Amino acid sequence: MGYSGSGKSTLCRKLHERYPVPVLHLDTVQFLPGWEVREEKEQQDIVRSFLDEHPGGWIIDGNYSKLCYARRIAEADLVVLLLFGRWNCLLRCARRYRIYRGKSRPDMTKDCSEKLDGEFIRWILWEGRTKKIRDRYRLLQTRYPDKVVVIRNQRQLDAFVRRLNLS
Repeated sequence: MGYSGSGKSTLCRKLHERYPVPVLHLDTVQFLPGWEVREEKEQQDIVRSFLDEHPGGWIIDGNYSKLCYARRIAEADLVVLLLFGRWNCLLRCARRYRIYRGKSRPDMTKDCSEKLDGEFIRWILWEGRTKKIRDRYRLLQTRYPDKVVVIRNQRQLDAFVRRLNLS
């Protein structure tokens, strides 16, 4: 979990290579082709089914607090919070845009070409970092101190990846 552009999907791929358990990218649940937003009930059904079908372990990439959030947190062995600074996240999204411009990245729904428009930039810098969102992350750390790992920069992420032998 964490801010847009902080490296959630990249970490998810590395975790999946090391731990071959089922993976769910919540962006693929949220979006239909062409960036159309899927109905919320259908999104919830998809996540609930995924959790029901994989009680032995899974990796879920994304936030989406309306999608079985409490259950996902309760059932997770480990919650990794990627809380990089806003400008760093914007730079990482710009790099990602250069790589995937005009095509869908592997962890996104087909026909959702990578974009970096004004709306997404506002999300990265401000709207995705509201007090409500920051408070949710703080509460998560307080309620589950034994299973929440907070990573705030690339150096910490690299060290985490090395500790888990993911590199």
